[in-house]
Amino acid sequence: MSSQPEQIKITVSDGESVSAMLYLAAKKNRAGVTVILGHGAGANQLHPFMRLFAAGLSERGFDVLTFNFQYMEQGRRVPDPRAKLEACYRAVIAAACEHKKLKGNRVVIGGKSMGGRIASQVAALECGGLTPLSDAAAHSSRKSKAQETIKKRSTSPIAQATARNIGSTASRDVSQTTARDVSKTSADGIAGLVFLGYPLHPPGKPEQLRDAHLPQITAPMLFVQGSRDAFGTPDELRATIKKHHLRAILHVVEGGDHSLKVPKDSPTSRNQVYESVLDEVARWAELS
Repeated sequence: MSSQPEQIKITVSDGESVSAMLYLAAKKNRAGVTVILGHGAGANQLHPFMRLFAAGLSERGFDVLTFNFQYMEQGRRVPDPRAKLEACYRAVIAAACEHKKLKGNRVVIGGKSMGGRIASQVAALECGGLTPLSDAAAHSSRKSKAQETIKKRSTSPIAQATARNIGSTASRDVSQTTARDVSKTSADGIAGLVFLGYPLHPPGKPEQLRDAHLPQITAPMLFVQGSRDAFGTPDELRATIKKHHLRAILHVVEGGDHSLKVPKDSPTSRNQVYESVLDEVARWAELS
Protein backbone atom coordinates (compact mmCIF):
# COMPACT_ATOMS: atom_id res chain seq x y z
CA MET A 1 0.00 0.00 0.00
CA SER A 2 1.08 3.59 -0.67
CA SER A 3 1.98 5.85 2.26
CA GLN A 4 -0.22 8.71 3.41
CA PRO A 5 -0.28 11.68 1.02
CA GLU A 6 1.98 14.63 1.64
CA GLN A 7 0.25 17.97 2.22
CA ILE A 8 1.75 20.90 0.36
CA LYS A 9 0.87 24.53 -0.39
CA ILE A 10 1.03 25.96 -3.90
CA THR A 11 1.24 29.69 -4.58
CA VAL A 12 -0.93 30.78 -7.49
CA SER A 13 -0.38 33.68 -9.85
CA ASP A 14 -2.18 36.34 -7.82
CA GLY A 15 -0.30 35.61 -4.61
CA GLU A 16 -2.92 33.35 -3.08
CA SER A 17 -2.09 29.78 -2.17
CA VAL A 18 -4.06 26.54 -2.39
CA SER A 19 -3.74 23.21 -0.63
CA ALA A 20 -2.53 20.18 -2.53
CA MET A 21 -2.05 16.51 -1.72
CA LEU A 22 0.83 14.51 -3.16
CA TYR A 23 0.32 10.75 -3.37
CA LEU A 24 3.75 9.31 -4.11
CA ALA A 25 4.04 5.86 -5.65
CA ALA A 26 6.20 3.27 -3.94
CA LYS A 27 9.80 3.51 -5.13
CA LYS A 28 9.87 -0.09 -6.29
CA ASN A 29 7.20 0.40 -8.95
CA ARG A 30 7.28 4.10 -9.86
CA ALA A 31 6.29 4.74 -13.46
CA GLY A 32 7.94 8.16 -13.68
CA VAL A 33 4.62 9.87 -14.41
CA THR A 34 2.87 12.60 -12.44
CA VAL A 35 -0.92 12.62 -12.77
CA ILE A 36 -2.55 15.91 -11.76
CA LEU A 37 -6.27 15.70 -10.96
CA GLY A 38 -8.55 18.68 -10.46
CA HIS A 39 -11.77 18.26 -8.49
CA GLY A 40 -15.34 18.78 -9.67
CA ALA A 41 -17.32 21.98 -9.14
CA GLY A 42 -19.16 20.89 -6.01
CA ALA A 43 -16.58 19.02 -3.93
CA ASN A 44 -12.93 19.53 -3.04
CA GLN A 45 -9.89 17.30 -3.32
CA LEU A 46 -10.81 15.42 -0.12
CA HIS A 47 -14.01 14.03 -1.62
CA PRO A 48 -13.98 10.19 -1.50
CA PHE A 49 -13.98 10.00 -5.31
CA MET A 50 -10.85 12.13 -5.56
CA ARG A 51 -9.05 10.29 -2.77
CA LEU A 52 -9.97 6.90 -4.19
CA PHE A 53 -8.64 7.69 -7.66
CA ALA A 54 -5.52 9.43 -6.37
CA ALA A 55 -4.65 6.57 -4.03
CA GLY A 56 -5.58 3.96 -6.62
CA LEU A 57 -3.30 5.42 -9.28
CA SER A 58 -0.53 5.84 -6.72
CA GLU A 59 -0.80 2.14 -5.87
CA ARG A 60 -0.42 1.44 -9.59
CA GLY A 61 2.90 3.28 -9.79
CA PHE A 62 1.90 6.86 -10.58
CA ASP A 63 2.72 9.95 -8.54
CA VAL A 64 -0.58 11.80 -8.15
CA LEU A 65 -1.16 15.43 -7.24
CA THR A 66 -4.62 16.74 -6.29
CA PHE A 67 -5.43 20.31 -5.28
CA ASN A 68 -8.19 22.75 -4.43
CA PHE A 69 -9.17 25.55 -6.73
CA GLN A 70 -9.12 28.91 -4.96
CA TYR A 71 -12.88 29.26 -4.45
CA MET A 72 -13.02 25.86 -2.76
CA GLU A 73 -9.93 26.62 -0.68
CA GLN A 74 -11.68 29.74 0.59
CA GLY A 75 -14.92 27.96 1.41
CA ARG A 76 -16.98 29.46 -1.41
CA ARG A 77 -19.50 27.42 -3.38
CA VAL A 78 -19.48 29.26 -6.70
CA PRO A 79 -16.50 28.46 -8.94
CA ASP A 80 -14.12 31.25 -9.86
CA PRO A 81 -14.17 32.82 -13.33
CA ARG A 82 -12.65 30.74 -16.07
CA ALA A 83 -9.38 32.68 -16.25
CA LYS A 84 -8.79 32.30 -12.52
CA LEU A 85 -9.49 28.56 -12.61
CA GLU A 86 -7.08 28.15 -15.51
CA ALA A 87 -4.38 30.23 -13.80
CA CYS A 88 -4.67 28.06 -10.71
CA TYR A 89 -4.30 24.87 -12.74
CA ARG A 90 -1.27 26.27 -14.56
CA ALA A 91 0.35 27.15 -11.23
CA VAL A 92 -0.19 23.59 -10.03
CA ILE A 93 1.39 22.15 -13.18
CA ALA A 94 4.41 24.42 -12.76
CA ALA A 95 4.71 23.46 -9.08
CA ALA A 96 4.55 19.76 -9.93
CA CYS A 97 7.29 20.11 -12.51
CA GLU A 98 9.52 21.92 -10.01
CA HIS A 99 8.83 19.63 -7.03
CA LYS A 100 12.03 17.85 -6.03
CA LYS A 101 10.30 14.47 -5.74
CA LEU A 102 8.65 14.78 -9.17
CA LYS A 103 11.40 16.29 -11.31
CA GLY A 104 11.98 14.30 -14.46
CA ASN A 105 8.46 12.86 -14.45
CA ARG A 106 6.23 13.09 -17.47
CA VAL A 107 3.00 14.90 -16.70
CA VAL A 108 -0.61 13.88 -17.34
CA ILE A 109 -3.34 16.35 -16.42
CA GLY A 110 -7.09 16.03 -16.01
CA GLY A 111 -9.65 15.48 -13.30
CA LYS A 112 -13.27 14.94 -12.42
CA SER A 113 -15.89 16.89 -14.38
CA MET A 114 -15.00 20.60 -14.08
CA GLY A 115 -11.43 19.77 -13.07
CA GLY A 116 -10.94 17.86 -16.30
CA ARG A 117 -12.58 20.59 -18.36
CA ILE A 118 -10.28 23.25 -16.92
CA ALA A 119 -7.31 20.98 -17.63
CA SER A 120 -8.44 20.73 -21.23
CA GLN A 121 -8.77 24.51 -21.51
CA VAL A 122 -5.26 24.95 -20.11
CA ALA A 123 -3.98 22.37 -22.59
CA ALA A 124 -5.68 24.20 -25.45
CA LEU A 125 -4.13 27.52 -24.38
CA GLU A 126 -0.73 25.87 -24.09
CA CYS A 127 -1.10 23.93 -27.33
CA GLY A 128 2.37 25.00 -28.40
CA GLY A 129 3.69 22.75 -25.66
CA LEU A 130 1.40 19.83 -26.48
CA THR A 131 2.90 17.91 -29.33
CA PRO A 132 0.89 15.43 -31.41
CA LEU A 133 1.82 11.79 -30.87
CA SER A 134 1.89 10.16 -34.30
CA ASP A 135 4.00 8.36 -36.87
CA ALA A 136 7.22 9.92 -38.07
CA ALA A 137 5.45 10.89 -41.30
CA ALA A 138 2.69 12.77 -39.53
CA HIS A 139 5.22 14.33 -37.18
CA SER A 140 7.32 15.48 -40.13
CA SER A 141 4.36 17.15 -41.86
CA ARG A 142 3.61 19.18 -38.71
CA LYS A 143 7.16 19.88 -37.60
CA SER A 144 7.55 23.40 -38.94
CA LYS A 145 4.22 24.57 -37.55
CA ALA A 146 4.90 22.97 -34.18
CA GLN A 147 8.34 24.57 -33.92
CA GLU A 148 6.89 27.99 -34.72
CA THR A 149 4.14 27.60 -32.10
CA ILE A 150 6.54 26.31 -29.45
CA LYS A 151 8.83 29.27 -30.06
CA LYS A 152 5.92 31.67 -29.53
CA ARG A 153 4.89 30.00 -26.26
CA SER A 154 8.32 29.19 -24.86
CA THR A 155 8.00 31.86 -22.21
CA SER A 156 4.77 30.46 -20.68
CA PRO A 157 4.96 29.31 -17.03
CA ILE A 158 4.29 25.70 -17.97
CA ALA A 159 6.86 25.74 -20.74
CA GLN A 160 9.51 27.20 -18.47
CA ALA A 161 8.81 24.69 -15.72
CA THR A 162 8.68 21.59 -17.91
CA ALA A 163 11.40 22.30 -20.45
CA ARG A 164 14.10 21.16 -18.04
CA ASN A 165 12.33 17.95 -17.10
CA ILE A 166 10.63 16.40 -20.12
CA GLY A 167 11.89 14.79 -23.36
CA SER A 168 10.75 14.84 -26.97
CA THR A 169 7.99 12.98 -28.80
CA ALA A 170 6.45 11.95 -32.09
CA SER A 171 2.75 11.84 -32.94
CA ARG A 172 0.20 9.21 -33.80
CA ASP A 173 -3.19 8.86 -35.46
CA VAL A 174 -6.16 8.54 -33.10
CA SER A 175 -6.94 5.07 -34.40
CA GLN A 176 -3.46 3.95 -33.37
CA THR A 177 -3.24 5.71 -30.00
CA THR A 178 -2.04 3.36 -27.27
CA ALA A 179 -0.87 3.50 -23.68
CA ARG A 180 2.68 3.93 -24.91
CA ASP A 181 1.82 7.30 -26.45
CA VAL A 182 1.48 8.88 -23.03
CA SER A 183 5.04 7.96 -22.10
CA LYS A 184 6.37 10.62 -24.46
CA THR A 185 6.00 14.37 -24.50
CA SER A 186 7.41 17.54 -26.01
CA ALA A 187 10.06 19.71 -24.44
CA ASP A 188 7.46 22.20 -23.27
CA GLY A 189 4.37 20.19 -22.62
CA ILE A 190 2.04 17.64 -21.22
CA ALA A 191 2.06 13.93 -22.01
CA GLY A 192 -1.72 13.47 -22.05
CA LEU A 193 -5.08 14.25 -20.51
CA VAL A 194 -7.52 12.03 -18.61
CA PHE A 195 -11.15 12.99 -18.03
CA LEU A 196 -13.19 11.26 -15.32
CA GLY A 197 -16.64 12.25 -16.53
CA TYR A 198 -16.18 15.05 -19.09
CA PRO A 199 -18.93 17.73 -18.85
CA LEU A 200 -19.59 18.05 -22.57
CA HIS A 201 -22.71 20.13 -21.95
CA PRO A 202 -25.00 21.15 -19.05
CA PRO A 203 -27.63 18.51 -18.20
CA GLY A 204 -30.61 18.77 -20.53
CA LYS A 205 -28.86 21.28 -22.81
CA PRO A 206 -27.02 19.24 -25.46
CA GLU A 207 -26.90 22.26 -27.75
CA GLN A 208 -24.52 24.05 -25.35
CA LEU A 209 -21.44 22.03 -26.19
CA ARG A 210 -18.14 22.67 -24.41
CA ASP A 211 -15.98 21.32 -27.19
CA ALA A 212 -14.80 24.32 -29.23
CA HIS A 213 -11.33 24.26 -27.64
CA LEU A 214 -10.73 20.52 -27.90
CA PRO A 215 -9.30 20.52 -31.47
CA GLN A 216 -6.44 22.70 -30.24
CA ILE A 217 -5.24 19.90 -27.96
CA THR A 218 -2.73 17.70 -29.74
CA ALA A 219 -1.78 15.47 -26.82
CA PRO A 220 -3.61 12.12 -26.46
CA MET A 221 -6.76 12.09 -24.36
CA LEU A 222 -8.66 9.44 -22.42
CA PHE A 223 -12.36 10.07 -21.78
CA VAL A 224 -13.89 7.87 -19.06
CA GLN A 225 -17.64 8.35 -19.35
CA GLY A 226 -20.67 6.70 -17.77
CA SER A 227 -23.34 5.46 -20.15
CA ARG A 228 -25.95 7.40 -18.09
CA ASP A 229 -23.96 10.64 -17.85
CA ALA A 230 -26.38 13.57 -18.09
CA PHE A 231 -23.45 15.89 -18.92
CA GLY A 232 -22.63 13.99 -22.10
CA THR A 233 -23.46 10.51 -23.32
CA PRO A 234 -20.86 8.21 -24.87
CA ASP A 235 -22.58 8.66 -28.24
CA GLU A 236 -22.27 12.42 -27.93
CA LEU A 237 -18.60 12.10 -27.07
CA ARG A 238 -18.01 9.72 -29.96
CA ALA A 239 -19.57 12.29 -32.29
CA THR A 240 -17.34 15.02 -30.80
CA ILE A 241 -14.22 12.93 -31.18
CA LYS A 242 -15.11 12.15 -34.78
CA LYS A 243 -16.11 15.72 -35.64
CA HIS A 244 -12.87 17.22 -34.35
CA HIS A 245 -10.59 14.29 -35.28
CA LEU A 246 -9.36 14.17 -31.69
CA ARG A 247 -6.52 11.93 -30.61
CA ALA A 248 -8.73 10.36 -28.02
CA ILE A 249 -9.86 7.07 -26.56
CA LEU A 250 -13.32 6.68 -25.01
CA HIS A 251 -13.78 4.20 -22.15
CA VAL A 252 -17.44 3.67 -21.33
CA VAL A 253 -18.63 2.64 -17.88
CA GLU A 254 -21.85 0.73 -18.54
CA GLY A 255 -24.59 1.98 -16.24
CA GLY A 256 -22.37 4.70 -14.84
CA ASP A 257 -23.54 8.25 -14.14
CA HIS A 258 -21.49 11.46 -14.12
CA SER A 259 -19.51 10.14 -11.14
CA LEU A 260 -19.22 6.70 -12.75
CA LYS A 261 -21.62 5.29 -10.15
CA VAL A 262 -23.64 2.26 -11.26
CA PRO A 263 -27.14 1.37 -9.97
CA LYS A 264 -27.38 -0.70 -6.81
CA ASP A 265 -28.87 -3.60 -8.76
CA SER A 266 -25.97 -3.62 -11.22
CA PRO A 267 -24.19 -6.99 -11.55
CA THR A 268 -20.92 -5.12 -10.99
CA SER A 269 -20.35 -3.29 -7.72
CA ARG A 270 -19.28 0.34 -7.56
CA ASN A 271 -15.87 -0.64 -6.16
CA GLN A 272 -15.35 -3.16 -8.95
CA VAL A 273 -16.21 -0.47 -11.50
CA TYR A 274 -13.74 1.98 -9.98
CA GLU A 275 -10.99 -0.64 -9.85
CA SER A 276 -11.62 -1.43 -13.52
CA VAL A 277 -11.44 2.25 -14.44
CA LEU A 278 -8.20 2.65 -12.49
CA ASP A 279 -6.72 -0.30 -14.37
CA GLU A 280 -7.78 1.26 -17.67
CA VAL A 281 -6.26 4.65 -16.81
CA ALA A 282 -3.05 2.95 -15.69
CA ARG A 283 -2.81 0.93 -18.90
CA TRP A 284 -3.34 4.06 -20.96
CA ALA A 285 -0.77 6.11 -19.07
CA GLU A 286 1.78 3.35 -18.66
CA LEU A 287 5.39 3.93 -19.68
CA SER A 288 6.84 1.79 -22.44
